[in-house]
Amino acid sequence: MAKEGAQRAEETEQMIEKEGGHEGAEGSAGGSLRAADAKEMRAVVLSAFGGLNKLRVAKRLMPEPREGELKVRVKACGLNFLDLMVRQGNIDNPPKTPLVPGFECSGIVETLGDNVKGFEIGDRVMAFVNYNAWAEVVCTPAEFVYKIPDDMSFSEAAAFPMNFVTAYMMLFEVANLREDMSVLVHSAGGGVGQAVAQLCSTIPNVTVFGTASSFKHEAIKDSVTHLFDRNADYVQEVKRISPDGVDIVLDCLCGENTGKGLSLLKPLGTYILYGSSNMVTGETKSFFSFAKSWWQVEKVNPIKLYEENKVIAGFSLLNLLFKQNRGGLIKSVMDKLINLYNNKKIKPVVDSLWALEEVKEAMQRIHDRGNIGKLILDVEKAPTPLVS
Repeated sequence: MAKEGAQRAEETEQMIEKEGGHEGAEGSAGGSLRAADAKEMRAVVLSAFGGLNKLRVAKRLMPEPREGELKVRVKACGLNFLDLMVRQGNIDNPPKTPLVPGFECSGIVETLGDNVKGFEIGDRVMAFVNYNAWAEVVCTPAEFVYKIPDDMSFSEAAAFPMNFVTAYMMLFEVANLREDMSVLVHSAGGGVGQAVAQLCSTIPNVTVFGTASSFKHEAIKDSVTHLFDRNADYVQEVKRISPDGVDIVLDCLCGENTGKGLSLLKPLGTYILYGSSNMVTGETKSFFSFAKSWWQVEKVNPIKLYEENKVIAGFSLLNLLFKQNRGGLIKSVMDKLINLYNNKKIKPVVDSLWALEEVKEAMQRIHDRGNIGKLILDVEKAPTPLVS
């Protein structure tokens, strides 16, 4: 382990490098490139799917916006568990490498593409990006960009879109959360888990059951009603407190937790799968972990669902945005969330800030489930000096 740590530290020190060759007429960070006056930027590059050694900071050609796009000078980027799965190639239909990871960022509008309305150069914004967010500059369609409230920091803004839109959509659009209902959420100390807890607090008398690593309990105990260790038999604990079960189960784990979640649902309750982090056990993709996780998933019998009056659903925000063309729906949800933020009902929880060159260490913290709230890549932050 000490040898691995020393090797990783050495890699971090040597992370900024310049890529040779040309990127061609089209850049990998969205938008089109003007070959005559192309400029360079720093970006986190994933050279191939695999371990942390596949990540590095490199020079890339800076993109320019196409029609309908905004060019944003990035200040902060969100880092999600999904990014770890992307790095491993642990997702359906992964894009070709090399690629720039990342799906959300915040920054300042630098250039407007043709036919862009509602934005001005200098606007502070947060945005969804279909990959390529972990860079100094991104280009993305205007429909995926939202203005930041005046008192929201760039790091908070980078922690806002993925977590809060996911939590809001699951609770209110899919499960129809109402007064006096109960919710079970796994990974309650993570970014989505904390967003779920905050949104539940906006509805009277909602009971929140949460699972999390025991070392996080002291920090998050006030955000949930009942908190259990992630390795404990939470099914029996929930039934002890609420013999009838719960109204909503939000599952980012998958595997054996699918059957457990369904067993805890009340009649007319809704189980929502929005992740499969149990498939991630090591630094690289494991076929054994993948097979084991899916083998443990309880086979869903539609007749049993009918007889028990239960609902099973899935939710993928990125598919909704980039494959199913629901940008207008997400915009209306963002408007509601920003209003809740302005009224001090919700606030992003930022775990820690990391330089681009520290992306490996940041990703390891997510892998170890060590974060409480969101990890942020701060584009302007200098790497922390290494201590011998």
